[in-house]
Amino acid sequence: MATKIQSVGSLQKGSYVILDGAACRVVDMQVSRPGKHGHAKVRLTAVGLVDEKKRIVVMPGHDNVDVPIIEKKSAQVLSIQNDAANVMDSESYETFDLKIPEELKGQVVEGANVTYWVILEDKVMKQVKS
Repeated sequence: MATKIQSVGSLQKGSYVILDGAACRVVDMQVSRPGKHGHAKVRLTAVGLVDEKKRIVVMPGHDNVDVPIIEKKSAQVLSIQNDAANVMDSESYETFDLKIPEELKGQVVEGANVTYWVILEDKVMKQVKS
């Protein structure tokens, strides 16, 4: 589980964060003014990278959060069964199954090269290289 720690105030729209144990992409961020005795609050709206579930959290702007380190790798499709593809990593030659996303269903064929992301413990197919 590759993560690093970053301040909530330094996050931007489009950056990645771990909320409720899931890696998410920040889609909206609102910062409130600090009060007379308080701190500025940050309202983060994020969407899960794997489950695409919306998560909203409010926290002080000086708090630290975990940020996932996402590895982008390439692999070759060996075979396809239903909605899963058996792929081989281009560097380590390790074989494993990846779920084929809906938007890539027609493009994934045997022998094609794909890009996948390693997010925490999950491997997610992202695109087909031509």
